[in-house]
Amino acid sequence: MAVGVAQHSLIKFCPRCGTAVDYEEKYGAIRPICPQCRYIHFQDPKVAAAVLIEEGSRVLLVQRANEPHRGLWTLPAGFVNGGEDPAEAAARECLEETGLTVQITRVYDVISGREHERGADFIIVYCANVVSGDMSPADDADAVEWFERNSLPPLAFKATQKVLQG
Repeated sequence: MAVGVAQHSLIKFCPRCGTAVDYEEKYGAIRPICPQCRYIHFQDPKVAAAVLIEEGSRVLLVQRANEPHRGLWTLPAGFVNGGEDPAEAAARECLEETGLTVQITRVYDVISGREHERGADFIIVYCANVVSGDMSPADDADAVEWFERNSLPPLAFKATQKVLQG
């Protein structure tokens, strides 16, 4: 899928020389291009990392405190910072949202497809085991709970639905 002008709308000036950019088709997409120095801006993908924590037939979910999908449930997850190992980001996000320290055991899936304007282009889902901590919602989670796989609450995000509902 080609990246359109809307996704580059924040790029108005060349980061190299400060000239106002033009939008031209280049390398299969409309991209901001500097008419002065010919710098081409390539939009980097946003990456998120999530953890799938299971105990028997139960799965750990957090209730979203923010839009989009406020009040719906999802895997503990968040964005990977530049230079951060995605597995460490998944564990960090889990700790921030649930109060639980986890051990990442393996990659479960990599899911592509941005679902909303501020969303991730790729979600790396890791399997993890709880190591320690006291379960308590924090950061951008209003609640954290264990749910039976056959009795899931309303789920946010297609990626969460794919992981949990197959």
